[in-house]
Amino acid sequence: MEITCNRCHQPVQADNCFCPACGLPQLVYTPDSSDGQVPAERRNEAARDASLVDWKPAMRAALVLAVPAGLLSSGLSPLGLLGLVWMAAAAAWAVVLYVRSQSPAWITAGAGARIGLVTGLLAAWLAFTVSGGALFVERYTLHHASQIDSEWKSRVEMSQQMTQEWASGLEPSDASEAQTLRAQVQAWMMSPWGHAGVEVFSLAFNAVFLVFFAAGGGALGARLLARTRRTSV
Repeated sequence: MEITCNRCHQPVQADNCFCPACGLPQLVYTPDSSDGQVPAERRNEAARDASLVDWKPAMRAALVLAVPAGLLSSGLSPLGLLGLVWMAAAAAWAVVLYVRSQSPAWITAGAGARIGLVTGLLAAWLAFTVSGGALFVERYTLHHASQIDSEWKSRVEMSQQMTQEWASGLEPSDASEAQTLRAQVQAWMMSPWGHAGVEVFSLAFNAVFLVFFAAGGGALGARLLARTRRTSV
C-alpha cells in the first residue's frame, strides 16, 4: 500500500520511515503489531531526521576528500578546469562516505549540499594556500622573479592591445578618456601591488568556484543516493 508525503505529496511505501523524495519522517503502521505500537527497531530508524547532519562523521568524510581535491585543484595541478569536475565528484563521494555510517543510509539533497559546502571550503582553503605558497617559492626561493615579471608584462601588453583596438572605434573625446584610463590601469597592473592583487583575486575567484561546484556535487550525490534507495525499496 502506498501513501503520500504530507510535505511534497510524493508516493511513499507504507513501511517507509522517511519520504524518499524530501526526507520527511513518516508515521509507520504495522498491523501485525499486537499493541498497535511501532516496533523498537522502526522507532530507532525514524529517530534520525535525514535532513540533519551528524557533523562529526561528516567532517571526517569531508576532510578525507577535501585534501586530494584541494591539491588537484591548486596551481600545482595540471588538471586545469578539470579540477572543478574533480571537486564536485569529491564532494559527492564525501556524501557517500558519510551516508554509509548513518541509519537510515541516506540523506536529503539539502543535507548533502551542506556536506559538499564544507568539503568545498576545506578544499578551496587548501588550494588557495598551496597555489599562493607555490608562487612565493617560485619567486623568492627559486629566484624566478625576472621570468615571472616578463610573462606578466607580456600578458598586460596583450590585454592593453585588445583594449586599444576596442577604443579605436569610439568618438575622439571618448577615445581620449579611454586612453587615459588605459594608461592608469596599465601603470597599476605593472606595479608590484597590482600584480599581487590580480594574482590574489584570481586565486580567490577559483576558490569561489570550487565551493560552488562542491555544494552542487554534494546535493547531486545525496539525490542519486535517494533515487537508488527509492528503486531498491
